[in-house]
Amino acid sequence: MTSKHSRPTSPHLQIYKLPLTGLISITHRITGVLLSAGLILVAALFYSLSKGAVSYAAMQNIAHFWLVKAIYWGFIYALFFHLCHGVRHLYWDIGEGFEYDKLTLYALFEMLWALALTIGVGMFL
Repeated sequence: MTSKHSRPTSPHLQIYKLPLTGLISITHRITGVLLSAGLILVAALFYSLSKGAVSYAAMQNIAHFWLVKAIYWGFIYALFFHLCHGVRHLYWDIGEGFEYDKLTLYALFEMLWALALTIGVGMFL
């Protein structure tokens, strides 16, 4: 009778490395969830605005904290990343962009465009 532990196990995430397209796909899902959660913050901002000047001033004091600003810029990047990946999915829906050599290139373009759009928004704030 053989032991259960004597069988060979298949390698898992410690051995295999996800390709960039796989990481971007996972990140797209995560940013979708984070953007939905970020809408709660936007709703809180509008709620404080509806409560009057004192409540809105308190919300503005919180918004000037460095960690909140970092979350804000992360939210903007997530928004543009999610948008760029959505455009890439539309491109895939027409049956284009599945060539193996172009998948990683398009993934890099996607991240760079999201960063460029985030910086572009920063120029106007």
